[in-house]
Amino acid sequence: MADISANPVGPGPLPRGRHAPPLEVRVGVQRTRLFAAAADVFATRGYADATAEGIAREAGMSKATFYEHFSNKEECLLALFDAAFAEVMRATRKGAGPRVGGESYEDWMRRGLRAFLETLATYPAETRTLLVVSIGAGDRAAQRRDACLDAFADWLHRDNAESAPAFGAPTFVSPDDAFTVIGGIVEVVTRQLRTRQPADIRDVEPTLLRLIFGILSQSRTPGIA
Repeated sequence: MADISANPVGPGPLPRGRHAPPLEVRVGVQRTRLFAAAADVFATRGYADATAEGIAREAGMSKATFYEHFSNKEECLLALFDAAFAEVMRATRKGAGPRVGGESYEDWMRRGLRAFLETLATYPAETRTLLVVSIGAGDRAAQRRDACLDAFADWLHRDNAESAPAFGAPTFVSPDDAFTVIGGIVEVVTRQLRTRQPADIRDVEPTLLRLIFGILSQSRTPGIA
């Protein structure tokens, strides 16, 4: 996820002295590297066996630098959750974008879903950490995971209510319908991460579209009795 794993200055140490970047840039780069390293360590070793020292080593930093950003590995995981969720939401909204010509609501939704899956495919370690590893990472991680899913479902419900009428498309009966869609998407994606079936996470797109429009098909189209 762009703001999480991107490394604009490369993997080596940051320049020092008069060539050193401003403090806020250094801090941002450090945090970006730590997020990427944490995702790799959590995804490969699991939460229980991950350590602050291991994350710092993976990032090419000292353990002291890790503790300048996070008080422990749990705080690192929670911060990674927030950053990853923000990036997935950004990518999904950007992927959908404004309506193009006379495209249907299904085509428009497909663009957003495709952007969502493309983001997950591009950052497999982060995706596995947040959707699989976090399940066994304790109550706070579970609560953060639930909060992110609730926020995603709330956004989907509001976005559908605002956008669907312009397409003459149905709207969700209730927020619970939108949450069912998000919950179903997460379960399908999580199963793919565990089983590697299908091999490419992007290939679950048709199944997820049927899930979305199967629920919407039970709803009422505005203006139609």
